[in-house]
This record gives sequence, C-alpha cells and structure tokens, in this order.
Amino acid sequence: DEAFGFIIMDGNGCLYGTVQGSNKEILHKFSVDLPKKHGRGGQSALRFARLRLEKRHNYVRKVAELATQLYVTDGQRPNVQGIVLAGSADFKSELMRSDLFDQRLSKIVIKMVDVSYGGENGFNQAIEIAAETLGAVKLMKEKKLLQKYMDEISQDTGKYCFMVEDTLKALDLGAVEDLIIWENLEVNRYVVRNTATSEESILHLTAEQEANDTFFHDKETGVELEVVEKESMVEWMANNYKNFGCNLEFVTDRSGEGTQFVKGFGGIGGILRWKVDFVELSNFDEAHNLDDADSDEDGSDDNDDYGFDDGDFGF
Repeated sequence: DEAFGFIIMDGNGCLYGTVQGSNKEILHKFSVDLPKKHGRGGQSALRFARLRLEKRHNYVRKVAELATQLYVTDGQRPNVQGIVLAGSADFKSELMRSDLFDQRLSKIVIKMVDVSYGGENGFNQAIEIAAETLGAVKLMKEKKLLQKYMDEISQDTGKYCFMVEDTLKALDLGAVEDLIIWENLEVNRYVVRNTATSEESILHLTAEQEANDTFFHDKETGVELEVVEKESMVEWMANNYKNFGCNLEFVTDRSGEGTQFVKGFGGIGGILRWKVDFVELSNFDEAHNLDDADSDEDGSDDNDDYGFDDGDFGF
C-alpha cells in the first residue's frame, strides 16, 4: 500500500504521521507556546500583536521545514502518495497558503480537515475523516495503471503478459517492468520433492487444482510428490519481486478495470520492458525437453552398442 502523510497542527503544537494500509506511524511531534490574544490597548497592544504574529510565523516556518525533512527524505521526491492537513484552527490554511511550504508537498495535498483535537487524538480523527478520500486516491491510481495495461493489450504491442504461467516466464526473462497482482489471488506456490529421485520442483496451483491428486504425482512415472513448502503466491511475490527487477502493484476488483483484470486475465499479469512471443517461447521449451529426452535415450543405447554397463567407469 502507498503511504499518506498527515500533518496535524493547532495552537499547542504539531504532529507528523503516515498511514500505510492499516498501519499508522507517528514520525515526529513538538509543542509550541504561542501568546494568546491581548486585551489591553495602546502601544502595548500593538507590540504584543507584532510579537504574536512573529511567533505564529516562526511556528508555521518550523512546521513547513520539518515537513520537507520528513516527507522529502531523498531531497528530490515526496515519499508519500498524498498529504492530509488537519487542525482545529486556521493554522492548516495558513500553512497551505504559505510560500514556506514546500511546493513538492503542497501539490500533493489531497484534503484539509477540521479536527477537534491536536496530537495523536487529532491524528486518529483525521484518519477517520480522510478515509474515503484516501481510498479514492488509491482507486484512481489503480485504474490508471490497469488502463495502461489494457492499452498494451488492445494495441497488441506484445509488451504484456497475463495468467500465472506466462507471467512467471516473463519474470524469469527479466522482462517485467510492472508486475500487477490481484490482492485476493487464490494461487499457492508449492515446492515439491519426488519421493523416488529426491528432485525438487515448483508448482503454482489454484484451489480447484489442489483438490486434484494428479498434480501431486509425477506425470511420467506416477511417483508421489511430497510437499516441502506451501506459500500464498501473493505473499511470495511480495517478498521476492525485487529479485526480478520489477515494480509490484497490488490491485482490487472494486473498479471496472479491476474486475476485468481478475475475470479476463487471471488476476496476474505485467507490463513488459520489451516484446515477448510466448508461443515461440513455449515451442522452444517443448523442443528443449524433447532434445533432453532424446539425449537420455541415446546415451543408454551407446552403452549397449559398446558393451559397457552403467557403473563401469564410476558414473
């Protein structure tokens, strides 16, 4: 999930936090002692008003500077998808209007909310109020990504893949730029061992396939395949996608594009760096397997032709 930044500021201080999925984190907070409004008149009131404005200006400056330090950590781009400004007074509006507020952050302010509290209680209240907006931002990003994916398919560029088998082939080639997976994809990754040869292999099975016992037996010999490891493909990809040099994007089926991706393309696919011909790739794999089988048969025949038994030379 993308992270969103929260800045909660009132007359007592400021809190900075992030929300990522169901996780929230307080990054920093500080208190401030601002002068209250002065009731006396004359020159004393004018001096007090100037002092009050100066301290208020310095407070906004500090809030803005810390926001840049916390949300633009690499000095170039924000590390959050959007910013929510919250507060119980007009401080948030003053920050938004201020030239002191980093433009890289002001451009990604997605909502300003009024809260009854400051500090952590205000943070919690702001999360509740902004929840719908955060969901809409994430959904729009998801729709944009899937539309880009669908455009590759409709234009028949060859720079796309879908379904588990072809997506795994593209990953092995290092061809995947953006790996897209439905967050509720019901496919499990199995590491299985041939009980006769101890050779291990990998299977990716749906719930329906898991119920079919033939998937857990060797196709050639019928020997049972022992399950060494079982893991959700979603979790495995989340932990290993960086090894394939790609970006990982989880999507939902809450949009029309998301529903089409799940029902029409198996809930897994990718946008590729270059064109891949999966038919040609499959033909190559089949030919390679046949060559391996032929060489095995030829090897055994040669032993017979020359009168050697297996093991005569220590093999």
